[in-house]
Amino acid sequence: MVRLIPRETKFFDLFADMARNLTLGAQQLSDLLHNYTDVSAGVQRIKGTEHKGDELAHQLFVKLNSSFITPFDREDIHMLASSLDDVLDYINAAADRLTTYKISEPPAAAAELATIILRQAEELAKAVGLLEKGDALIEYCVEVNRLENEADGISRAAIGRLFETETNPIQLIKHKELLEVLEMATDKAEDAANVLETVVLKSA
Repeated sequence: MVRLIPRETKFFDLFADMARNLTLGAQQLSDLLHNYTDVSAGVQRIKGTEHKGDELAHQLFVKLNSSFITPFDREDIHMLASSLDDVLDYINAAADRLTTYKISEPPAAAAELATIILRQAEELAKAVGLLEKGDALIEYCVEVNRLENEADGISRAAIGRLFETETNPIQLIKHKELLEVLEMATDKAEDAANVLETVVLKSA
């Protein structure tokens, strides 16, 4: 079994905190889109989680800049923290569209995509939890990538349906952008999984 060295646990703790917070944000978004009531309060909860994510990323970057020894490449530490933060940023961006665009009823595919984002976040959290054990996390990264492919298909089909059935051009634009932002969140989750795989390969 591959093990990353040296044993600097603070980075792993911070990554675990970021992954848990990301999963919370994904859960909040999924809950909101599956039960579309009290939207403003739901969006504010997500914004609070995103703000917490920014704080955790900042803590990690401060730790990185002040550490002489790191458990793996500095560039990869920075990329992993940034990619996890990016997923949460797009979750927040999707939530923001709901209130900014005053979307009264999001397309059904939005809830499907939110479910996939949540599943990706859960897989990333499992992978991050195994970061010290190296190649044990690869299977979770593979699942994140598979889920991204699934999201691509859902997004393309849903946008196609919009152009076929939506007669209000303003509504079409709003829904299309919401779906695109949600799909981008799945892309960013795949990016995070790819960074994790890179870390493992470098440590092999």
